[in-house]
Amino acid sequence: MKNFLIVANWKLNGNIKMISSFFETLKLNLSAYANKSTIVFAPSDVYLERVYQCINDMNIFLAAQNVDINLKGAFTGESSILMLKDIGVKYIIIGHSERRLFHQETNDFIAKKFLLVKKLKLIPILCVGETEKEKQNGQTKQVIKEQLSCIFQKLGNSAFRNTVIAYEPIWAIGTGFSAHPKDVQLIHEFIKNYIRKHDPSSINETIVQYGGSVNHSNAKEFLKQSDINGLLIGSASLNPQEFLKIIRIACHITGE
Repeated sequence: MKNFLIVANWKLNGNIKMISSFFETLKLNLSAYANKSTIVFAPSDVYLERVYQCINDMNIFLAAQNVDINLKGAFTGESSILMLKDIGVKYIIIGHSERRLFHQETNDFIAKKFLLVKKLKLIPILCVGETEKEKQNGQTKQVIKEQLSCIFQKLGNSAFRNTVIAYEPIWAIGTGFSAHPKDVQLIHEFIKNYIRKHDPSSINETIVQYGGSVNHSNAKEFLKQSDINGLLIGSASLNPQEFLKIIRIACHITGE
């Protein structure tokens, strides 16, 4: 029986009215399903505390979409991990392709964030994945290996204990074209084997989930793969009924 991790990444979306409506619609259902799957919401920083107030009595958890590498000081516009932890954040998404692309975050910079998250006892959700060009050139595994090896270099062989890795092929994010579930399974197997080579026991504490144009129509095929431990959901998580359908699918597979 698998216990899936389902993360809703709301990105730069949402407002007070939407949040109230979302949780009023789903509160009873989410409470019931939270015992069968681990459910996490990652709203914009502005709404983290408001979402926390909606979920803190439902065994549902809060994630931040980003974090600064500094704990405090003159860093206008940034959010400290101490601040995030103070308001109830448990998970932090780092290395998302949109951060890599639009904010020029390098593997080394992302590794520094990863180290900070681990030091403060929160759980990193490390995003890895290849561009369409890299995929066409057969470089997917090499790209992911480089993204992971930078973490090993900073934290050692046990780096990925109590960690989430989200495989998100960049060409599938927000395009409506998801990767084929069997192809994703092969990449997840590669990721787990690469981690296992460094630390055989850590793979039992590492969750590898898939993200990239996930919806209720394709969620089941992804979750039925042996090495896919959950989903990182973007636009589909903004629609309460669509998100609930995905949660139901995950919980149904968990109960099989």
